[in-house]
Amino acid sequence: METSAIAQLMQPPALDTCRSVLCVAPHPDDNEIGMGGVIAQMTAAGVHVDYLTVTDGALGDLGLHDPELDLAHVRKTEAIAAGQLLGVRDFYWLDLPDGTLRDVPALARAIAERLRQGGYDAVFCPDPWNAYEAHMDHVVVGRATAQAAISCNLRAYPEGTHTAPCNLQAVGFYFTGKPNTVVDITGYFAQKMQAIAAHQSQISPEMLQLYTGYFAFRGQRLTQSEAIGEGLKVLAPLLLHCIPEAADI
Repeated sequence: METSAIAQLMQPPALDTCRSVLCVAPHPDDNEIGMGGVIAQMTAAGVHVDYLTVTDGALGDLGLHDPELDLAHVRKTEAIAAGQLLGVRDFYWLDLPDGTLRDVPALARAIAERLRQGGYDAVFCPDPWNAYEAHMDHVVVGRATAQAAISCNLRAYPEGTHTAPCNLQAVGFYFTGKPNTVVDITGYFAQKMQAIAAHQSQISPEMLQLYTGYFAFRGQRLTQSEAIGEGLKVLAPLLLHCIPEAADI
C-alpha cells in the first residue's frame, strides 16, 4: 500500500460527504443525548438520518410517567417525537428487552441487515470501549454495531440475506472519552436540548437543567472556546479489525 493511502487511512473519515446515516441506540433516548446536535446539523444540511433503537426501554421507570401506561409504548412515542424535532426521517425498532443484551453476534446480524437495507454511508452508536461505561446494553450495542460495520460488505452476511452489500465510509462512536472529531453544534444546541426534553418519562426538569449545563461545559472544553462541540470517535470500518493503531486515531 502506498504511503499516501496509509496516511489517509489513519485519518478520521470526513462526515460532510455522508448523505445517508443510521444512528443505533441501545435505548430510546441515547441518540439525542449522545449526538443530538450533530444529528440536527446533518438533517439541516439535507442528510437522511434514520434511527434504529435496539431495546424497548421498559426498565427505565423513574416514576415520571403515568403508571397506568405501558412504558415501552411511552418511550417509543417519545423517541419518535424527539427524533422528529431533529429532522430524523425513519424509525426502526428491534424491541429487545431492556437490560438483557448479551449476544453480540446475533445483534450484529440484525444491525447489518438494516445497514444493507438502507445502503447507508455511515453508522453511529455508543463507544463500547469507553473506559467507565457500566451499562452492558451500551457495550453490547457498540460492539455489535462495530461487528456489523466490518461485515455488512460481505456478500453472504448475515447468513441467508438477500440484500446487497453495504460499503460504509465511516463508523462514529458517541459517548466517547477519546473523540477525534469535534463538531461545532452551537447553533443546534437548543434543538438538542429540546429533543432531550421530549423524553419526559426519563428527564425531570432538574435533570434537564443539569444536562444543559453539563453539555455546554463539555462542549466548550471540546472546542476550547465559547463554541459548543460534540465529540465523536470516527473511524473507517477497515480500522475496526486487526489494526491496533485505531486506538490512537
